[in-house]
Amino acid sequence: MTMLTHFCLWIVTLLLTQNFVFSSDLRHTNNWAVLVCTSRYWFNYRHVANTLSVYRSVKRLGIPDSQIILMLADDMACNPRNKEQGTVFNNRAHQLNVYGTDIEVDYRGYEVTVENFIRVLTGRLPSSVPRSKRLLTDDRSNVLVYMTGHGGEGFLKFQDAEEITSEELGAAFEQMWKKRRYSSLMFLIDTCQAESLYRSFYSPNIIAAASSRVSEDSLSHHSDPAVGVSVIDRWTFYILEYLEHVRPNSKKTVEDLFSSLKPSQVISTPSVRRDLFPVPLNKVRITDFFGSVRKIDVTPALPGSGGDVMYASGSDAGTATAATHPDNITSPMQEHTSHGALLYSTNPSDQSRSEREDISSKDGAMGHYLYAAVLPLLFLAIVLLSL
Repeated sequence: MTMLTHFCLWIVTLLLTQNFVFSSDLRHTNNWAVLVCTSRYWFNYRHVANTLSVYRSVKRLGIPDSQIILMLADDMACNPRNKEQGTVFNNRAHQLNVYGTDIEVDYRGYEVTVENFIRVLTGRLPSSVPRSKRLLTDDRSNVLVYMTGHGGEGFLKFQDAEEITSEELGAAFEQMWKKRRYSSLMFLIDTCQAESLYRSFYSPNIIAAASSRVSEDSLSHHSDPAVGVSVIDRWTFYILEYLEHVRPNSKKTVEDLFSSLKPSQVISTPSVRRDLFPVPLNKVRITDFFGSVRKIDVTPALPGSGGDVMYASGSDAGTATAATHPDNITSPMQEHTSHGALLYSTNPSDQSRSEREDISSKDGAMGHYLYAAVLPLLFLAIVLLSL
């Protein structure tokens, strides 16, 4: 081959590689979270606090309520034993009420069942269920699934009445993959022997992390004398402490997060399953799962148009949101004066899925047109030069 032929082959290889990278980026256009507390009764206060604390963190980092499914098996805020009605605290200083004033619980009390949880994941809900209680994901969605409660080897209890097994979780995620309900999925589980809950997973593009290995307990962090019980678990506490230093535009990676969880602090052995995920975790940003940020370009309004026009661009094209937050980031043990303001250019709950996909595909359309035009010409040139 001539030097020109080698050069053309190199260009083709480069373009094909870039096309793969761009296609991968395009597949992730929106983030969703499914947050589940499976425990009832006052002595399980910490499990509700765990879930609400994660809920608060993902909202602060930009995921709107319309893209969060929150399942709480008990209402600790209104429990008769709660001296401060309408509140749930994750620290003994009572500086941060994670229940807040803007919480949206999608499934509560006896609605939190294994059946409903699996139906939410797989999309097999009755037609009577409103959109606000549905996981409206697609093959461009990154999904965060967080679960906490009491468990044992291979199972997690729901309300002391039933259990979900590792095999059932694995089958549900496989249904999601077959039905193109996620691009990538992160599964976090805080319970005793938590590692056993992800051993039966076999679907691609899943990151799974657990608070403890088989034969280990998952312990609480501290108790509150005023409440009379423990208020947060250790593994979740240190995840939240790390997330408090993450901003919506942060470049910190999932590897950074998991590496920060030390057995000496957690008093169990945190574990991570990486073999199902094709990308090294030090290349995956935390905000690819915990956040939902987009650039908002404000164009001055034309006279008589009624206001400025906002155009959204960026990696999270399905949500069209940008998050702002206080400059002073605090730990879960300290006061946090704001949950962060969300600026919406498009409300995803008011859009059909096809409309969201149309918006999200525009960013990469020009690149695909370029490849479609250039690649055939380059292949033709190679053939002609080979003659």
